[in-house]
Amino acid sequence: MDMHATTIVAVRREGKTVIAGDGQVTMGQSVVLKNNAVKVRRMYNDKVIVGFAGSVADAFTLSSRFEEMLQKFSGNLLRSAVELAQSWRGDRYLRNLEAMMIVADHEKLLIISGDGNVIEPESGICAIGSGGNYALAAAKSLAKHTKMTARQIATEAMKIAGDICVFTNSNITVEEI
Repeated sequence: MDMHATTIVAVRREGKTVIAGDGQVTMGQSVVLKNNAVKVRRMYNDKVIVGFAGSVADAFTLSSRFEEMLQKFSGNLLRSAVELAQSWRGDRYLRNLEAMMIVADHEKLLIISGDGNVIEPESGICAIGSGGNYALAAAKSLAKHTKMTARQIATEAMKIAGDICVFTNSNITVEEI
C-alpha cells in the first residue's frame, strides 16, 4: 500500500510568502501512520521554501532532485523548476513519481505538478494534496475578505482543511520567506 496524503498551501501577500503543511502520513484509506511528519522545509541556504505532497518516497525523491537543481543553477528557482520538469518528463523512473511540490523564493511562487508542469499561480495563492482544494478555497476567501497576514491566512486555511479532510491533521509546519 502507498503511504500518502497531505495538504500544502502557499500564500503570497505584502512581500511575504508562506508555505504551510500538515503532518499526517496515511496508508491506504484508513490508517494514520504518523501525525508529525514535516513536509515543508527550507533549501538552498534558507532562500527557498518547499512543500511537498504525494507518495512519501516519491515526494522525497522529487524534493532531493529539486535541491540538486537549485545547487546546479545557483538558486535560480524558475530555472531549477523548469529543468526538474524537463528531466521528470524525460526520465522513465521520474515519470512514475506520484508527487507534487510548491516552491517559493523571495520573487516567485510555483507549483511543480505531478505531470512535470511548472505553474505560477495568478493570485499568489495555491494548494496541493488531498485537502488542497479546501485549503485553497479557505485561503482565497480569507485573502479577499480580511487583512490577515500571509502567515495567518496559511495557518487558518490549514486548520479549516484539517477540519474537513480526513487525510489532513492540525499539526502544521509553517515556513516564511
